[in-house]
Amino acid sequence: MIGPTGNVRVYLACGPTDMRKGIEDLMGQAEKIIRQVPSSGALFAFRGKRGDRLKILWWDGQGYCLFYKVLERGRFPWPAPNDGVARLTSAQLAMLVEGMDWRRPAWTSAPTRV
Repeated sequence: MIGPTGNVRVYLACGPTDMRKGIEDLMGQAEKIIRQVPSSGALFAFRGKRGDRLKILWWDGQGYCLFYKVLERGRFPWPAPNDGVARLTSAQLAMLVEGMDWRRPAWTSAPTRV
C-alpha cells in the first residue's frame, strides 16, 4: 500500500461531514474546522452523519489523495461533535480504518516471568 509514514500527524474533524464533499471542500474543512494547512502532509479524517463512511485527505507531496471507506456493518468510532478536533497516532488511525474502537483498545501486558 502506498501511504504516509508512521510518524504522520492525524486529525479528526469531530462533527459529521457531508460525504458528498470532494477534495476541494475537504481542504476547506481542514483549514476552517481543523485549522491546519491541508498541504502540510498531515492526514485529515472526516466521518459521515450515519457513521459508516470515512474519508481521509492527504497531501503526498505531488497532489491530494482521498481515501474513502464504507463499512458494511457497524460505525466508525468517533469523538463527540463538541470535542472539535481530535489528534490520533498512526496506530490509532490503523484501528480506526479497521473499524476498531481506537479510544479504548484492549491493551494487554506481556506475561511476567516467575
